[in-house]
Amino acid sequence: MTTTHLADRVGRPVAPAAPQHPAIARWRPATTDDIDAIHAVFAASDALDHPTWITPRQDIAEIFELSHVHVERDTLVAETADGEIVAAGTAMLHPSRSEGKLSVDIGGSVHPDWRRRGIGAALMAWLDARGTEQIADAARTLENGGAEGLLKVYAPETNLGHVAVAQNAGYVPERWFSTMVRDVTADLPAVTAPDGITVTAYDRARDAEALAARNDAFRDHWGSLPTNEERWQNFVGGDFFRPDLSRLAVDATGRFVAFCLVSVIEDDFAAFGAPHAYIDLIGVVRSHRGQGLAPLVVSEALAAIAAASLHAAVLDVDTDSPTRANTLYEGLGFTATERDIALVRRF
Repeated sequence: MTTTHLADRVGRPVAPAAPQHPAIARWRPATTDDIDAIHAVFAASDALDHPTWITPRQDIAEIFELSHVHVERDTLVAETADGEIVAAGTAMLHPSRSEGKLSVDIGGSVHPDWRRRGIGAALMAWLDARGTEQIADAARTLENGGAEGLLKVYAPETNLGHVAVAQNAGYVPERWFSTMVRDVTADLPAVTAPDGITVTAYDRARDAEALAARNDAFRDHWGSLPTNEERWQNFVGGDFFRPDLSRLAVDATGRFVAFCLVSVIEDDFAAFGAPHAYIDLIGVVRSHRGQGLAPLVVSEALAAIAAASLHAAVLDVDTDSPTRANTLYEGLGFTATERDIALVRRF
């Protein structure tokens, strides 16, 4: 008989057992003293797995600042007898409990010099167990025991080892996300705003309204849960976000109805081969879809990126998006380059 509630399906919380591996002298939680060493592992892996960008050090440092991350329980590093960190990972339960849905993002990496030894499989087994424990714990606090739980792993399509480790742990490919690039030194599209719609640069004074628009626009996107104030402030208040390059569409009442939000990470310029911007989020609130607002805000952002003397714009898109976003971006001159796979284990 199939049980109804998530808490019944996932069972009681069970703490993960410490991994065992002959090459690893110590498995332990990460600390702030490890940030540079963990970043070195990710940077070495990035150069092999997706050489056009490197995980920012700030992304690793932020893990230690988020209120919903319990660093002592949600992180793990693998340390050799010489004290070298050669692998690291996190299992992070999203803070949203919307509609009884729980989601854990599992991320990690093994230094390329230490791959093909089973370290990744040992790390993955611990992260999977911790993610399962997180869902079991949280489900027991939800009304009626919760509705849905999932663990997610994102892996470059070309990193066959990463994909195999996830699949061997019971994760199933569910979605593909394509990276797309647009040369902004070439002719840019001109899109006319519908009547009553104006486009402005991002205004930090209206962060709360922009967050509400983001959560409305992404309610029906795969894997998306509402973003809370803390995570939003980490994004729009972070070192990389560029309000001057980001664009908002505003209707006649002054309401935000569409957005294209942009970041610039100068440390990636050399790896990418040119100064460029990354488009983090593109969305249209559901009441205003079908009016051409997405191409409008993207085209306006592309013009701003070009005016800032950057050479390209980069974004990632769900190839099976309900809004057919990948087709929209192709029409704006974006070209697909590489893909990531989202692998999932569901409860």
